[in-house]
Order: sequence, then structure tokens, then C-alpha cells
Amino acid sequence: MPAGSDTGAGAPSGGRPDDKGAEIIRHDKRPGLDHHGRVDLDAFVRDGYVALRGAVDAETAAACRELIWAAMERRGVRRDDRGSWPPLVEGMGDLAGEPLLAAYTAPPLTAAYDELIGQGRWEHAVRSVRPVDLGETVVVRFPAEDERANAGYHIEGSYPAPDGSSAGWVNIRSRNRGLLALILFTDVGRHDAPTRLLCGSHLAVPQFLAPYGEAGTDSDADFWRPSTLCMNAAHATGQAGDVFLCHPFIVHTATWPHRGTGPRMIAQPAVSAPEGFVLDGSDPSPVARAIVKGLAMAD
Repeated sequence: MPAGSDTGAGAPSGGRPDDKGAEIIRHDKRPGLDHHGRVDLDAFVRDGYVALRGAVDAETAAACRELIWAAMERRGVRRDDRGSWPPLVEGMGDLAGEPLLAAYTAPPLTAAYDELIGQGRWEHAVRSVRPVDLGETVVVRFPAEDERANAGYHIEGSYPAPDGSSAGWVNIRSRNRGLLALILFTDVGRHDAPTRLLCGSHLAVPQFLAPYGEAGTDSDADFWRPSTLCMNAAHATGQAGDVFLCHPFIVHTATWPHRGTGPRMIAQPAVSAPEGFVLDGSDPSPVARAIVKGLAMAD
């Protein structure tokens, strides 16, 4: 999205982002793609994520911002009144609209889902997602110096606990989750509290999940050695419409403080793979390849 195409408090935060730390530059000028213009699958297996620049068109991203502002204004958060801005807004159960679905199913993304998860493996689940489901994954961070908000290293949960007490369980086959998507609806620079991704951390997680077998366990645990937190970090920075597609086991966190000039708006939905992945070496998907690689590293 061109800088300055929005006005006032609804404008993207912080000017053109510095994304040099977001990922290694690949063979061409579009990070995350190989020299054929496809998703860099080897980089995904190695790093645990790829960035697809401009995957969501500027018009759709702008329409999503308007929906988000409308939902926040129903909560007393007004774009023209900085005094009404809280540090964090999330869990907006009434945030819905077709632009959110259009962003989630943008053609560059569905093509990448095929490459990373497996042809059609995600399609039935993704096509059944409602706009309100996506709205509930939107997180807005406003400029704040001392607000830690929801920061903390973790991996994502994927399905309910057997007793229904938690929706955040995970197993070694990544039942029900193929990817974590980070969809940027505003420009996000290094001063705008971007999500931090630990490169290669997804390879450290399988050895800790394996003993829990098919049943799995609560994802709210440390599935890594402390040394994992010393891995190189990438930040999900970029322009509105950029999307980071992450391995379900990547260790990540929100960051603080937010020292930008406006709100950072992202959605972080799951891309489902209901049956999970096969780990006997017969599953060629990059998600499965990375899990198998991580298990082999533990031997």
C-alpha cells in the first residue's frame, strides 16, 4: 500500500517499515519466493516461516481496516481521539465482513496453502470459515510505552482438551492446524510491536511433543530448551497486505513497547489441516518434512 494513502489516525503506522530483519532475502526481490516465483519451501522447512509480500491487495486491506475501526468504535475507541486508544484490543466477537474472508482466501495465499500443507488438504476447513471467525483473530496494538499486553513466547494450540477445559491443545502430528497466518492490515515497522519469530524453533518442538503421542497436551507449556530462545529472531514487519505463513510449531511472541504513531492491526488465524500430518516419511508437505526433521535432530 503506498505510504500516505490513508489519512489521520487510521493511517498505517510508522511510515515505510524496516523489514531487513524479517527474513533472509531470497533469489529475487520478493522475499519468501524462489527464483521461479513459488514459495521457497526449503526456507520454510529451515526457518519455520515465509513472507508473501502483497498477498492481500491494497483495496481489501483498506476495507479490513475500516471494519476493524467500526468494531472498535462500538467499544468507544475512536480513530480521531487518541485519548480513547487502549494499549490492546482483541477478541472482537462482532467483527465480521466479506473483506476479512477475501484477505484469508486471497489467491496468492491459497496457492501457498497448497504448497506448504498439501494440495487441497486445507480446503474444506478453510472454505467453511466465517468472517466472524476471522474477526475474532484480529489483534490491534496501540502506541504504549510500558504495556506488555499479551507478550510471551509460545506455540499455538489447535484443538480442545479432552475435558473441554481448554481450546489450546497440540499433538506431534499438528492435528487440526496446518499453519499460523499473520496478515498485516497496516504497515508494521520495527517500532510498531511486531510479532517476533524464532527462526528454526519449530525444529526444536517435536522432540518435546512426541512423548504425548496422539492425545497431545496443553500448548501452554515450554516445549523447548532455554537455548531455543537464543535463536536468531525475525520480526513480522512489512506493508499492509503482506502475510507471514508460519509452521504450527514456531515459537513466537508479541513484542513491546509500541513506539509507532498509529495502531498496528493484524489477523492471526489458523489455516486448518483437520487430520494433521503423516510422519512416517510418506508426507511430502513442508510442514510434515519439518516435523520429521525435528524428530531426527533429537536422535
